[in-house]
Amino acid sequence: MDKPFVLELTNIHKSFGPVKVLEDVSFNLRPGEVHALLGENGAGKSTLMKILSGFHGKDQGTIRLNGNAVEITAPRQAITLGIAEIYQELNLVPTLTVAENIFLGREPRHGALQALDWATMRRGAVEALARLGLNLDPGRRVDSLSVAEQQMVEIAKALSTNARILIMDEPTSALTQKEIDSLFHIIRQLRGEGVGIIYISHKLDEVFALADRITVLRDGRLVGTYDAADLDHAKVIRLMVGRELSEMYPKVTVEKGEVVLSARGLTRRPLLADVSFNLHAGEILGVTGLMGAGKTELASALFGSVPAESGQILLQGRPARLNRPADAIRAGISLVPEDRKTQGVILNMSVQSNITLPFLQHLRRLMLLDGAREREVARSSIERLRIKARDPWQDVDGLSGGNQQKVALAKWLTHPPKVLMFDEPTRGIDVGAKTEIYRLMGELAGQGIAILMFTSELPELLGMSDRILVLHRGRVAAEFSREEATQERILEAAMGGKADVTTGRPA
Repeated sequence: MDKPFVLELTNIHKSFGPVKVLEDVSFNLRPGEVHALLGENGAGKSTLMKILSGFHGKDQGTIRLNGNAVEITAPRQAITLGIAEIYQELNLVPTLTVAENIFLGREPRHGALQALDWATMRRGAVEALARLGLNLDPGRRVDSLSVAEQQMVEIAKALSTNARILIMDEPTSALTQKEIDSLFHIIRQLRGEGVGIIYISHKLDEVFALADRITVLRDGRLVGTYDAADLDHAKVIRLMVGRELSEMYPKVTVEKGEVVLSARGLTRRPLLADVSFNLHAGEILGVTGLMGAGKTELASALFGSVPAESGQILLQGRPARLNRPADAIRAGISLVPEDRKTQGVILNMSVQSNITLPFLQHLRRLMLLDGAREREVARSSIERLRIKARDPWQDVDGLSGGNQQKVALAKWLTHPPKVLMFDEPTRGIDVGAKTEIYRLMGELAGQGIAILMFTSELPELLGMSDRILVLHRGRVAAEFSREEATQERILEAAMGGKADVTTGRPA
């Protein structure tokens, strides 16, 4: 017999001005259940959870906890009611300690003067961290922790409230595989303790590993709720995007042109060691490796942000000195970085300003910015890349992750580069937006742009690459053609095993 619902959201409506964000959405949760909430960016998932967490008020509908109707008007009230949320974006105070962050806003106090009870706070922090198998010093400042450790502190903070409903929004985005395995163990432990978990993720493998049920939203409406056992990846994608997604990777075959970029013995110890390769016009060269293999470091060396100590970079056969990003941009090398929010776009600037920012000198007339031409360039880019924005003046912060990524790409296309590098091009964006990014990559390769794609996503690597380099401990461990590459061969090379293709040779 099914357990009664610990949570029921019924016929929820929410609008921001004239824009309907949620329309007649219902969702429920049982104790001891992992219920995945899925949908493309902009489908309404975050808004629904912010209503449950007390950050937004609903326009219509009812919320019931254990059968009782409640009105949740503030985040503190949600916590009191046993609802906690772990955000994708870290929500910690860097200058405070681990313990202070875990108990922020609900610090234990004692005595007539209500002084902070540091001993109780420390003891509670140790217990919360121990539930995650962490041995962190509660007295350490958060800004001394790695991103993954900070993410685990966020989780410990939520668990310390003894929540009965736990919302997890992309909780593994900054974790290593070992830490993900630890988190999954904790989730299963919590499920066994009767905690109801709402799990939001773009990683369908995670969803199917954990979820009992799956609810799909599309364009602010409920598509349906299903037992996870009745679905597979293809069915979920079809429900999310509203169409068959038979061609997830729209790979276009392009005839390879001349060598545009060559690396010869690039070294920056201990991150890079004697890396060499050629990249051709119209080619998509995939670069992969396990965490710490040197992918991002290689991209940084080629873009001049962290130059190599030795070795040589050649552009169309001529040596290039790339000591800073401005050198790379002038030479015709652009980078769409891994962290779009801090490195790829300026969130509090408009879509138009972000798109035109790198090449404003080309939009001047008599030393003044030509506003009409700037608007024309921005509108053309928005149309070409199908950026979903209210207008060119909307702040980038208000866009979905996929559309932010398109803006990060669009700014380099106002003055097309010779070499375009993507570092984790589809991290944190939904399946529909991923296909759009892949389509654009193919289109750009067809125009003769040479593309370097640094990715840890094996399906993406195999689906879009013409050729693949595998890095291991800063070295090229293997090189595979599209026909030779398999997941098994790539993983074997990435882990330092025997590669069955000659490595390190320029193509």
